[in-house]
Amino acid sequence: MPPSFWPFGRSKDAEPEQSLIQQLDPQRIPQHVAIIMDGNGRWAKRRGLPRAAGHRAGVQSLRRVLETCEEFHIRYLTVYAFSTENWKRPADEVNALFDLLIEYLQRELETLHEKGVQIRAIGKVSELPESPRQELERAVRHTAANDKLTLNVALNYGGRVEIVEAVKTIARQVQEGAIDPESIDEAFLSRYLYTADVPDPDLLIRPSGELRLSNFLLWQSAYTEIWVTPTLWPDFGRKEMIQALVDFQGRDRRFGGVKV
Repeated sequence: MPPSFWPFGRSKDAEPEQSLIQQLDPQRIPQHVAIIMDGNGRWAKRRGLPRAAGHRAGVQSLRRVLETCEEFHIRYLTVYAFSTENWKRPADEVNALFDLLIEYLQRELETLHEKGVQIRAIGKVSELPESPRQELERAVRHTAANDKLTLNVALNYGGRVEIVEAVKTIARQVQEGAIDPESIDEAFLSRYLYTADVPDPDLLIRPSGELRLSNFLLWQSAYTEIWVTPTLWPDFGRKEMIQALVDFQGRDRRFGGVKV
């Protein structure tokens, strides 16, 4: 199959990092990048470590990616941190994830704030345990005025739930007579999603080699370019991010149309 049709990223050692940077067109950097942070458990298992160690290593990858987004002036980064399905995992792993979230926010918040990062949360955040929810709400308030980079953290998030919640809200307003059903179109429904004031992602990155969306940004990703790499999330860094940007710029984005 020709490389242009194959969604996997190239080998991490295929090209020197500087060579990749030289291929980038600064005028065609994606505005919004979304990442499914996958592979933490497998990374830990291969090293004989508990799964929590993989999640902790994944935090370092997020730091590297945020620095790369800042370097290349990416405006929005949305990361899949905890899905509505992740509650099925063992309780000790779920608790470790929330403890890590609290630790990350307490340690990194001021640095992110100084760099102009605005932190947002998407998902059913009100259903999170009290301590991580309060820490997250504090981070959101503290960074609300920042405008260099928006970090959307998807927590207790599910794409289908998001759409169902939007439809319920619209249905109630139709029932109350506040909305004419004939006025509902794609743009209208988009305004009721968690990402109402954020552009749809241009690029979605899936580490760990899995070829699925895993219930992430289902509506928003209709025309998103998907880039998959076998690299596990804790090993994902600046070079992999740059490779994804280079490959993105090689895509022919027609949004269902035909170039004349």
